[in-house]
Amino acid sequence: MAPPSKYTPEFREEAVQIALRSGKTVSETARELGINTETLRGWVKKHKQRNEPSADAPLTLNERARLKELEHRVREVEMENAFLKKAAAYFARDPR
Repeated sequence: MAPPSKYTPEFREEAVQIALRSGKTVSETARELGINTETLRGWVKKHKQRNEPSADAPLTLNERARLKELEHRVREVEMENAFLKKAAAYFARDPR
C-alpha cells in the first residue's frame, strides 16, 4: 500500500493549472513550487488523460452527424471549385 500523499488534491490541481497555463516548462514550475519535477509531470499527465478526449474514443451520435454533414459540404465545395476552374479556363482562352 502506498503511503498517504503529503499534497492535497487542491494543491495538486492548482499546481497542474499553473504548469499548463504559465507558459513555463514543467521543470520550472515544479522548481518554483518546491516539488519534484517528475511528481508534477505525473500529475499533469493524469490530468490530461482525464480531461482531454482520446483520439481513439468513438464518436458520439452528434459528432457522427456533424462529420457526415461536413463531408457532404466538402464534396459540394470541391465540385463548385472544379466547375469554377473550368469556367475560368474557358473564359481565359476565349477572348470576346
